[in-house]
Amino acid sequence: MLETVNLTKDYQVGQETVRALRGVNLAVSQGDFLVVNGPSGSGKTTLLNLIACIDAPTSGEVLIEEMAVSKLSEGRLAELRREKIGLIFQTFNLIPVLSAYENAEYPLLLLKLSRLERQRRVNALLEEVGLADMQKRRPDELSGGQRQRVAIARALVTNPKIVLADEPTANLDSDTGAQVMQIMRRLNEEHKVAFVVVTHDPVVTQYAKRMLRMRDGKLVET
Repeated sequence: MLETVNLTKDYQVGQETVRALRGVNLAVSQGDFLVVNGPSGSGKTTLLNLIACIDAPTSGEVLIEEMAVSKLSEGRLAELRREKIGLIFQTFNLIPVLSAYENAEYPLLLLKLSRLERQRRVNALLEEVGLADMQKRRPDELSGGQRQRVAIARALVTNPKIVLADEPTANLDSDTGAQVMQIMRRLNEEHKVAFVVVTHDPVVTQYAKRMLRMRDGKLVET
């Protein structure tokens, strides 16, 4: 489903070269729920950005369903992001002027689906995350946990192969964070979609099927 091969990422900060990733090898299968744990600055978000095709590696390769990302055109890369990858951010990244329904529907507008098909998918997922009765509310009318549930619905609405979650509990209290993780784990089981979650929150590791630790730009088994 997903593989990284000798992935490196360097950043130039003034005269200094910062080695954010150092030869990361990773394999993720369908239905996996992988948690990558590590402190701030260890390279977790950098890894997620490369897998999400938001950034390009200094060297190495990302393969999604055996397709080498570096060999894809910009158009094909945009297609891959739309159709294969769902993203969940710690800051939710919802559009303030849109309702919960409209935020969840937004990725589907790029897929040229019929209105009825969009409606079917959005309604089903908002039901699954427990927000069927809050479809018309805007983000500022929702709690942090409810906003993150909308973000989960949005990430899954395109039927992606992989969902990438960057610190999904960082802006939530512990009880709400646990509820959000339970929802993600259940949807992982029901939809058979692979989840890669990066976090420094030790509570999140309880929900992992598999766990790796990132330290100084390298992945280590735990």
